[in-house]
Amino acid sequence: MSGRGTVRPALRPGASVRTAWGDVDLPLVASALGLSVIGMLLVWSATASRDDLTGGDPTAYLVKQATNVVIAVGLGAIMAATDRRWIRLWAPVVYGAAVVGLALVFVPGIGAVVNGSRSWLQVGGLSLQPAELAKLGVVLVMALLFAERTEGAMRRTVRSSDVLLALACAGVPAALILAQPDLGTLMVLVAIVLGVLAVAGVRLLWLGGLVAAGLAVVVVAVSVGLIEEYQVLRFEAFTDPDLDPRGAGYNTVQARIAIGNGGLLGQGLFHGTQTQAGFVPEQHTDFVFTVAGEELGLLGAGLVVVLLAVLVWRCLRIAQRADDLFDRLAAAGIGCWFGFQAFQNIGMSLGIMPVTGVPLPFVSYGGTALFASAMAVGLLVAIGRRSAPPAVVVQSRAVRSR
Repeated sequence: MSGRGTVRPALRPGASVRTAWGDVDLPLVASALGLSVIGMLLVWSATASRDDLTGGDPTAYLVKQATNVVIAVGLGAIMAATDRRWIRLWAPVVYGAAVVGLALVFVPGIGAVVNGSRSWLQVGGLSLQPAELAKLGVVLVMALLFAERTEGAMRRTVRSSDVLLALACAGVPAALILAQPDLGTLMVLVAIVLGVLAVAGVRLLWLGGLVAAGLAVVVVAVSVGLIEEYQVLRFEAFTDPDLDPRGAGYNTVQARIAIGNGGLLGQGLFHGTQTQAGFVPEQHTDFVFTVAGEELGLLGAGLVVVLLAVLVWRCLRIAQRADDLFDRLAAAGIGCWFGFQAFQNIGMSLGIMPVTGVPLPFVSYGGTALFASAMAVGLLVAIGRRSAPPAVVVQSRAVRSR
């Protein structure tokens, strides 16, 4: 009697192995989840002793952030399971919703001013920040625009008309964000636009001209008073934090002290002197990295940086492997988003970037930013699964013979 059974094909050099996880980019997902878990702990530590924030419940913000993480995982999973063709169809809807949300923040009774910036929507008991959704919307609509105009015309080169149309699409939310004013988000948006344009193959002349135009806009905005005085003072304090250590430079000075206190191993979670005394403002949001530096030390803060580096690396790796222009531009735009925002957030804690108030991806407290970032990771998973090289299916059952 001849033997029958399942034959295991030999692995080809360089072939990937498809397991029960399918083609999911595990380093990408693991880094995002790891940052989220660390973020919950840091937010908990930063708020546990702050009765003015928690109302006497030390775990209040832990529960809130854990809820945000659960919702974010669900949104990311939905995005990862969605067919790419539907994502392309819904790209204008996401962009349009972000623009409408940005406009609604200026409506009295709906928009709310937080820390001098009219960036929030109050919907029932919820606070939403449309600018976070705008980052994803701009990435999707620019990727869609370049893909449709080049693929539809059966050409690979990007024309000046394509660039102008893309800039017009990005310019609408950028103008609304500038009017809030929210310089931190605006800087991230500029990084996204430049990254997408560079990957799309736009000439360096265009990129140089856009940088020059952006600087001119900032100068004009300062001259006409569009940018608030406290934001100008923050930029001045960036050049010399000791210029006003009790005013505009206070955040940077206290952040440096907190990080310096940590040493190699840190003072221990819930034991940071600066953190538990509440010396660093907005420590559970904008300056959450200082909690890692003080309480977890160089090793703990370094782990956060490594996970962020892995996150950005996987974004760019997925962009490199993508065989579709929309996929490539979307992945590259998300990589620029995460990379620049992380650099800006950590940089302002270290004093090498101006204080502009942007969250650390997946770590800072907040719902809207976490939801938008999770959906971006879900999109990357969907792109990565489509672009994954041929895999060898590994059978888990032993060969049976008869």
